Amino acid sequence: MTISRLTLTDFRNHAQLDIAAAPGFVLLTGPNGAGKTNVLEAISMLSPGRGLRRAALPIMAREQGPGGFTVFAQLGDTALGVGTDPAAPDRKRVRINEATATASALAEWLSLMWLTPAMDRLFTEGASARRRFLDRLTYASQPDHARTSARYERSMRERNRLLTADEPADPRWYDALERQMADHGAAISLARQTLIGQLSERLEQEHDGPFARPLLALKGGGSATPDALLDAIRASRHMDRAAGRTLIGPHRADLLVRHAAKDIGAEFSSTGEQKAMLLAIVLAHADAVTEARGARPILLLDEVAAHLDPVRREALFARLDSRGGQVWMTGTEPAPFHPVLDRAVHVRLP
Repeated sequence: MTISRLTLTDFRNHAQLDIAAAPGFVLLTGPNGAGKTNVLEAISMLSPGRGLRRAALPIMAREQGPGGFTVFAQLGDTALGVGTDPAAPDRKRVRINEATATASALAEWLSLMWLTPAMDRLFTEGASARRRFLDRLTYASQPDHARTSARYERSMRERNRLLTADEPADPRWYDALERQMADHGAAISLARQTLIGQLSERLEQEHDGPFARPLLALKGGGSATPDALLDAIRASRHMDRAAGRTLIGPHRADLLVRHAAKDIGAEFSSTGEQKAMLLAIVLAHADAVTEARGARPILLLDEVAAHLDPVRREALFARLDSRGGQVWMTGTEPAPFHPVLDRAVHVRLP
């Protein structure tokens, strides 16, 4: 998977930006505020979800612009486009080869994974961020996961409305929604567990070198069997009504990560070790996607040189170089990227 051309119109600080890219490394450099991360965010919008910043759509439109934005990417013979209209700034429009499509359909055409400085806190923050991280990985290897997750969330929102209604709802409404949640929820849990198994198998083959080797596990989230999950959700209906929300299901799962060599939780590791473990997971995932889909995912690495010593930086570049695929990276200066600078598409933003 390679973006050959990326065009931004009225996205963040970019009134108009056109980048001719190529396979391999694409390096964006420039001073703080030049809009390097904005470019990566624009690419991340070509996937299901809210992008790498999880920002509201109206915020992404350029302040001095007409109120909407567009992001266009050419991938071989495939054209992907996302954007908003000034008349509906909070609605994401998606077009694939000039035809209107859903956001979840983007996962069928393009696999993306990103790392940002904010994700350095992934292991010390709440479980929701780790679930989103795990689901982004799962979208890339199993495109149907995006559609299944959207259907589960829709059914759960409807059930939560029933739970908080002033008048008791017809039990048959609960039964129908809970059946849908159980079917979709079990599929979500199974997809996550399958991915964790694939990643663990690859990580076990890696020696404890520059990248701290992580051990992965999924905690909670309910059963991967639809009938068992349905029984658990129905049994929890009284408690859920008291809480005003659904307390059982894959939306409550957590990704657990441990430093293999030190046998400690990732949250107790150093910042450099945490970043190294994140990189190890992403690189193992890229290998898994390549095997599953026959095409390597595009990696978006924002300020990837931060918190990495020279040894880890060189090891990262060497591994990325040996695996192939397209990798977009940002940095204020080109010097930290010297090992790959001679073969990278280098875009300097003012």
